[in-house]
Formats: sequence, structure tokens, C-alpha cells
Amino acid sequence: MSEKKGIKVLIGGKVMTMSGYESEEYMQKVASYINNKLEEYENMTAFRGASQDVKHRLLEINIADDYIKARERVKALEQEIKVKNNELDDIKHDSVNKAMMADEMKKKLEQTKKALEESEKKVIELQAELKGKQQASGNRR
Repeated sequence: MSEKKGIKVLIGGKVMTMSGYESEEYMQKVASYINNKLEEYENMTAFRGASQDVKHRLLEINIADDYIKARERVKALEQEIKVKNNELDDIKHDSVNKAMMADEMKKKLEQTKKALEESEKKVIELQAELKGKQQASGNRR
């Protein structure tokens, strides 16, 4: 397990120490996210006139809103992945079945070719036998 570390970040114009097990880069991203949210709301006239407490609550509500929407999107994507994986499994199963059917058809084709060759040989033998009998009966006349 990694070691807990503290880093200095700038949030809302104030230097703060964040601590956690994540990388410094990650903690800076968190601070940047909060700063972006603050900047977004500072541009709204109603937000500028609100008390610090109201500003904090609005920020908390909006961060919670972003989190819940992101979590719902993750669930939707996980469900979509599950559906796609099921479809992929079905396609793989169909592919295996079709490959097995193709193998069976190849075997049947080979058997049919062999039977045809044997039949052709038999026809040639019978034709030769018939020709021989016809010649023999013609020689007797």
C-alpha cells in the first residue's frame, strides 16, 4: 500500500494542504476541478452576492450532482458492455456452430465425391462388361 502524503494546492485563491494516498498529479486534478467549479459559479451574478456558506453549499450540491451523473453514466456503460458481451458471446457461439456445420458439410461432400467416383468406376466396368458381351454375341453371329 502506498504511503499517505500531503501536498499544497491552491483552491479558491487559498493555499491548502491535501493529503491522501493518490498521486500528486491526481490531487492537483481534484483541486483544479474545484477551482473550475468555483470559477464557473463566480461568473454568475446570483452566486457572487451569496454568503460564503451558501456558496459552499451550492458548490457541494453541484459536485454531488456531477458525481451522481457520472456514476449513472458508468452504470449505463457497464450495462451496455454487458449487453455487447452477451451479443459477442452469441456471435462466437453461432460462429462455432457454423464452423462445425461447415466441417460436417465438407465431410459429406468428400463422402459424396468418393461415392460418385465409385459409381463412375462401376459404370465404366459395366460398360466394359456390356461391350464385351456385345462383342461376344456379335462374334457368334
